[in-house]
Amino acid sequence: MTPTELVFGYPPETEEESTPGVRYTKENLRQGYGPERGLGEDAATGWTCCGTHAGQDNRQAGTPHRHLAAGCWWCSELGAAGGSPDHSCFSHGEGGHSSLVSAVRCGVSVMARSLSPWLWLRKPIYIQARFSYLHMKYLFFSWLAVFVGSWVVYVEYSSYTELCRGHECKNAICDKFRKGVIDGTACSSLCEKDTLYLGKCLSAKPSNQVYSGSWGDMEGIIKCHMEEVHHYDLAAELEPRREAASFDRPTKGTSVEKFREMVLSHLKAKVGDQANLQDLAVLVLGVADANKDGQISLAEARSAWALLQLNEFLLAVVLQGREHTPRLLGFCGDLYVMEKVPYAPLYGISLPWAVELWIPAGLRRSMDQWASPSWPRKAKIAIGLLELVEDVFHGTFGSFLMCDVSAAGFGYTERHDLKVVDARRIVPEAAFQEVMRERRCEVDSDCVYGADCYTSCDLTKHRCTTEVTRPNLAKACGALKDYLLRGAPSDIKEELEKQLYACIALKGATEQMEMEHSLILNNLKTLLWKKISHTKDS
Repeated sequence: MTPTELVFGYPPETEEESTPGVRYTKENLRQGYGPERGLGEDAATGWTCCGTHAGQDNRQAGTPHRHLAAGCWWCSELGAAGGSPDHSCFSHGEGGHSSLVSAVRCGVSVMARSLSPWLWLRKPIYIQARFSYLHMKYLFFSWLAVFVGSWVVYVEYSSYTELCRGHECKNAICDKFRKGVIDGTACSSLCEKDTLYLGKCLSAKPSNQVYSGSWGDMEGIIKCHMEEVHHYDLAAELEPRREAASFDRPTKGTSVEKFREMVLSHLKAKVGDQANLQDLAVLVLGVADANKDGQISLAEARSAWALLQLNEFLLAVVLQGREHTPRLLGFCGDLYVMEKVPYAPLYGISLPWAVELWIPAGLRRSMDQWASPSWPRKAKIAIGLLELVEDVFHGTFGSFLMCDVSAAGFGYTERHDLKVVDARRIVPEAAFQEVMRERRCEVDSDCVYGADCYTSCDLTKHRCTTEVTRPNLAKACGALKDYLLRGAPSDIKEELEKQLYACIALKGATEQMEMEHSLILNNLKTLLWKKISHTKDS
């Protein structure tokens, strides 16, 4: 009878190496071999030994067992010399037929395993690999979250400590005040009485410290300049910080008349040779007299000279008494306090920088418009901006250029009157032209100051020209277009849009620019006033 190669049994609880399988015949399985003949079913236990056969004695000791498959043992070493079988190497069955089926199953399993031994480990390896992959993935993302979070905290802290240095500014100013170097209307409150309080930090640059604060029962914006700018920057050229940082001018022994000549010379360089330059000098000297005793001390003169280098202070003096510029509340050295604008920026909402990164520009503009007031109130605010343009365009003390006409630079009051929040980018035209005249260029983009003051490049001389390409009114209309057209009444929307686009198209170097400028400005103001004059918002 042709033997059939079978290995069968039931797996033990431990795995060890085994010898190769042995051969059994179906006939032998049917007859049932006893323990002393090789394999067979024990009458008492019903177990079938999975030991060696084919002429070998089952009592051969030391035969190791091996984990094969469900229902199978590789034979363990047998029992005592008396032939008593070790039940750990028997397979339980209910008869010869069951034993045969078990044997066949075990044989097939072993033959398959011998052909592809890695298949037996495939599922455990897959499960283990999948577990390791998920574990590593979660571990990676956890560490990534910790790293990003730590980086954000570090950047925010570093930015805050670099930008917000108000205590350093206060210490420097108060040190100069106690030594008698500077004096001003706010010095005593800041350094002695502690009634001038620096609140929330609003700084955008380390050299320009900006804080909201309170001065007694008044709320204000406190601004202080920390150090001169060392890199090449047009803003530094228009606002030289070397003199303001040391407070060494005027020098000791300078008379009031000599100081007045210094102020006149400086104003002439800033705003040009105006017919009423003397009147402007009188205004500056009036601000310098901090205690209003009719005399200007050396300390007061040094504070006034430091402030006179700043565009915002000069504009506050030039436009004092006008409703669209905040009042100058006080000063000490080059630290000064301006009237707080209740609602700023002009429109829009403030979001964390991490959120700003993920918002598309179009959606951001729409969100800004949603946060704006009702249209009649927007119209009144827009009229205020047009009036500001009118004030700085060929005004009483010369022309000023608005070099950053964005919502962040403006705000409004409870009565919806426009106020300038940041006037540092409103620069005297004469000073701007002088700087541009000396600037070298290769392309037109080299001739720019701020965000909105452009000139062209003269390629024959490689110098910037002095005339801006867009006047103030065109830039203001560009900022107001979406602001005014959204929610505009249907009966004026078409005419309003037409006039706004005509305003945006204004050029700065045309011969009839001033006439067109005045005509469009008056038409826009008339259209808006006509629509809101009968409402309570006017």
